[in-house]
Amino acid sequence: MAKNEESKGIEMGATVPFDIEDDQSSNKDTWLGSTQQHPFSAPENAQYWQSVYETAKYEGRHRFDPTCQWSASEEKKLVRKLNWRIMVWVWIMFASLDLVRRNINRAISDNMLDDLNMNTNDFNSGQTIYLASFLAAELPGGLLSKKIGPDVMTPISICIWGIICACQSVIKNRTGFFITRALLGFSQGGFIPEMVLYLSYFYKSNELPIRLSIFWTAIPLTQIVGALLAAGLLKMRGLHNWAGWQWLLLIEGLLSVVVGLVTFLVMPASIAETHKIFRGRAAWLHSKTGWFTEREEKIGVNRILRDDPSKGDMNNRQHVDLKGIWHAVTDYDLWPTYILGITAFIPFQPAANYLSLTLRTLGYSVFEANMLAIPGYFLFFVNILVVVWMSERYRERLIFSSLSNWWMLPFFIGLLAIPTTASPWVRYALLTGINGEPYSHAILVGMISRNSNSVGTRAVSAAVYNICYQIGSIVAVNIYRNDDKPYYYRGNKILVGITSANIVLFYVAKWYYVKRNQQKGKRWNALSDFDQANYLSTTKDTGTKRLNVRFAH
Repeated sequence: MAKNEESKGIEMGATVPFDIEDDQSSNKDTWLGSTQQHPFSAPENAQYWQSVYETAKYEGRHRFDPTCQWSASEEKKLVRKLNWRIMVWVWIMFASLDLVRRNINRAISDNMLDDLNMNTNDFNSGQTIYLASFLAAELPGGLLSKKIGPDVMTPISICIWGIICACQSVIKNRTGFFITRALLGFSQGGFIPEMVLYLSYFYKSNELPIRLSIFWTAIPLTQIVGALLAAGLLKMRGLHNWAGWQWLLLIEGLLSVVVGLVTFLVMPASIAETHKIFRGRAAWLHSKTGWFTEREEKIGVNRILRDDPSKGDMNNRQHVDLKGIWHAVTDYDLWPTYILGITAFIPFQPAANYLSLTLRTLGYSVFEANMLAIPGYFLFFVNILVVVWMSERYRERLIFSSLSNWWMLPFFIGLLAIPTTASPWVRYALLTGINGEPYSHAILVGMISRNSNSVGTRAVSAAVYNICYQIGSIVAVNIYRNDDKPYYYRGNKILVGITSANIVLFYVAKWYYVKRNQQKGKRWNALSDFDQANYLSTTKDTGTKRLNVRFAH
């Protein structure tokens, strides 16, 4: 096929083959500004997708314009505006979730387990209940959000989990701990895949991984803030006859409620619907304007659709039917990433969950145990940004994702090698190294989103991937056991084995996607120019099954 004919075939497809995309320059400016050649350049293709958007009642269809042109500077300005208007608040919402779900790790450093007559195994059981509930709510929560809209579902969820967190402050025993952990898991399940899908409404496929890496910096930064808050709040023990952990859970829960209430006012459903949210006095006057001008809305909608036309094949208040769910779950080409979602992030979680408690066992005070967690969180923050930037810079996902496990392996081996008589500072340094891993979750989530190739599949696959992650988390919270404390030699042996196996799995997944791209490329190239054009206009293949689609890996 001649070069210009090949380009035409790509334009008419649902999406650009990713192996072709990956050959492009890494200079980010090459991704900005409109071009004469895009998926809607052919009139028949533009007409086809216009019909798809009208049928789906896609919320941005009134801004769809195959002839629209814009400069790189205009697009840069819009992306900056999206970063401040959309990304910042999504980060704050995730921070409110992470503060609430992980503050229990700091609460237990204040003798919470003793106050509730619980031990390490009881704590593990409570965390298992939380994660199982979180897992059970992932798909229903994500699908409910897809039906009623993320701008409605998200603030409701945040308010609910804030209230539940605050209610944990009055529990008296193990039963109360188990019940509130279950309710908290149910209220938070679905939020993360919901936000991944939501961000895909505003950002192109090459922009999403960096935004997801910023999204996940909420974990280390929130834990740094949480450690500082805990250092003060836990000193309130004795005030009104309450323990410090009770004040911590109450106040941090109320902070989430505040975030939820503000979210009702500032979260738009899409780039074309910002005029429907609170924006000060103009909102009360029912102004027709929003955060973005008509020109900016047009650029925002068309740049997303030219990057991936399938992003308009559903509207943001359209549910995914059972057929769509089944299609996404049974898409075996996504299974390697799902498997990695289960196993890849097991190793760091036991050390992270037990860090404050372990430090208390080693003789550090409540204040010291929480303050000493901060360096690990800071290293985690830096490494997230570095590994995702490198992944995008070199257009390599799975190999860079494997660095998380390569990083942790020597630290776990060190924990097994040092004797019980070793200085607490040595053990602390090794635990800090594990907690500072280059967390590659954002890379895999971005890969799942990019490889899904339809809104319906993307909504389900993000939830399924996060379910896999929670399955791994359930395994993780049960590796450190009460009879193995305080050094957890048996648990760390298990983690060395899992870490080593993960490294192999990353390379196996890489091999699988390379082979699948080669198979699809061979079938595609065997078609004549006419047959390729006919396939693109008549095929009933969807998502990853389209011959012109290549997998990101």
